[in-house]
Amino acid sequence: MKLGLRAKLFLISLGLIAVTAGLGHRELRDTVEGHVLELVRDEARVRAALAADSVEARAPWSGENAAWTRLANETATRARAQVTIVGANGRVLGESAGATRDLAALLARPGVRDQLAGKNDAVLVTTEQGRIEATAPIAGEAGQRGIVRLALPLTLLGDARQALARVLAVTVVLALAVSIVVSAIAAELAARSARALAAVARRIAAGDLQTRARSVEGDELGDVGRALDQLAQNHTSSLSKLREERDRLRAILTGMQEGVLLLDAGGRIVLVNPALREMLLLTADAVGKTLLEAIRHAELKELLDRARRSPEPIVREIEIGTIKPRRLLCRVASLEGQPGQIFAVFFDVTEMRRLESVRRDFVANVSHELRTPVAAIRSAAETLQAGIPDDPQIVRQFIGIIERNAARLQDLVEDVLNLSRIESREFRLSFEAVDLAAVFGQILSVFRERANRKGITLVNEIDGRSVFVRADRRALEHVLENLVDNAVKYCPPGAVIRVGAETTGETVRLAVADNGPGIEARHLPRLFERFYRVDAGRSRELGGTGLGLSIVKHLVEAMAGSVHVESTPGVGTTFSFTLRAEKPDPVGSLAGRAVA
Repeated sequence: MKLGLRAKLFLISLGLIAVTAGLGHRELRDTVEGHVLELVRDEARVRAALAADSVEARAPWSGENAAWTRLANETATRARAQVTIVGANGRVLGESAGATRDLAALLARPGVRDQLAGKNDAVLVTTEQGRIEATAPIAGEAGQRGIVRLALPLTLLGDARQALARVLAVTVVLALAVSIVVSAIAAELAARSARALAAVARRIAAGDLQTRARSVEGDELGDVGRALDQLAQNHTSSLSKLREERDRLRAILTGMQEGVLLLDAGGRIVLVNPALREMLLLTADAVGKTLLEAIRHAELKELLDRARRSPEPIVREIEIGTIKPRRLLCRVASLEGQPGQIFAVFFDVTEMRRLESVRRDFVANVSHELRTPVAAIRSAAETLQAGIPDDPQIVRQFIGIIERNAARLQDLVEDVLNLSRIESREFRLSFEAVDLAAVFGQILSVFRERANRKGITLVNEIDGRSVFVRADRRALEHVLENLVDNAVKYCPPGAVIRVGAETTGETVRLAVADNGPGIEARHLPRLFERFYRVDAGRSRELGGTGLGLSIVKHLVEAMAGSVHVESTPGVGTTFSFTLRAEKPDPVGSLAGRAVA
């Protein structure tokens, strides 16, 4: 049976009380018995002396034995003891009724014969077989000598023992009862404190580090309680620091654009951050799975296996053919101090490689666009250099070729420079409330002569209305010039080009629409790419650089708007873009800022 702390303390206290009571009873019994025996001996000595005086005063030294016997009986009655009177010759002179006649043993005791010889006047006391005997010398007027012996039973000592036993028994029982109650209370108090400490310890072990014992006792249990409080405080502080480190690490891993992967020695995923989950489209239960179970990419598996065998980090680019294809630069290395574990960092270089490709394409496109006018200028110049023709008309034709291609080169360079400034945020915008009616009128006046020569009608649909937008006037004019210029270039004679604006809430939609030949749907998504042309040959023939719509898109987005195109072949095309509506600003510019 398992005993609790209270039962153990109670049994220990009870055992100590019992042992203490037993030892105390034994020691007290011996002390009391010795004290009572000494009292009885003193009383026997006094009685013997008194009896000797009485016998000495009435001794019938010349009488018969009957007189001595009567004297012995009388003395025994008064002394309440057995009395024996012995003469100097060692013969019994008289004895009381019931007296024991063991004369030889009496005479053999030390000092008795000296008493008979008159050499010792002291009273001698001895203890014999449950009784006390005392001998006192007597003397007659004529020099006679003898002794009087008193024999007292030790009933007094027995009575004292019984009384002592009764008192001690009652005392021990009362002491045990009181001690049991006190020890039970003490054990309960100690056990209660111990149970409270045990409950606190269990709550701390279960993770409740806010609980406290708050012991105020000055004993050992109090020390234990304070030690538990200190332990809980230390654990709380340690866990707080660990949580801070964990949260800091989690925040770092969550905020990283690079993907992070950690594999254990068995090849199972231990850690994967959100960036890598997005890159590889991993599910939430990827942790704990093997690499092939979670990713299923043989090239990545082979790269990680190589890194596990290699003492140096391995860097390689891999292609991820998921729903959203990516190109990742992987750096894989064994984790220092953790044999078999692999740590990998993934850099998404998809956009970087795309930009490199765009740069290469841009350089190739610019080179291609430059080659044609340069070749034309060079050819015309070489022809003129070989000898000026006699016909002025031919000379003017060659000079016209040089002029047209030089203008084309100038337009191309200016468009490239403008696009570069916009993308590098060097093209600064100054926002103000711009009146669209004035801007539309100005733009249409610039192109009206060209449109009239081709038989194209230009229509300003906001004549007479006042519509203001928040924009950079120069950038807005550039956008509208590009859109109207394209419409005039590609529309056939008899076409109508409409420039209008429609306000919806806080947004104004500006549109340049025509009823020209239209654009096939397959070209629409790429219209705003650099150097993209629907009909490359015709565009070059008409002097286009292939950068106009790209510049339009960047400028509109810089003014916090968006550009759209709708077209149906044989029906016409509508280019539209949105700007924020604005109230008239008599002061002028609202603010200046770089293109974002």
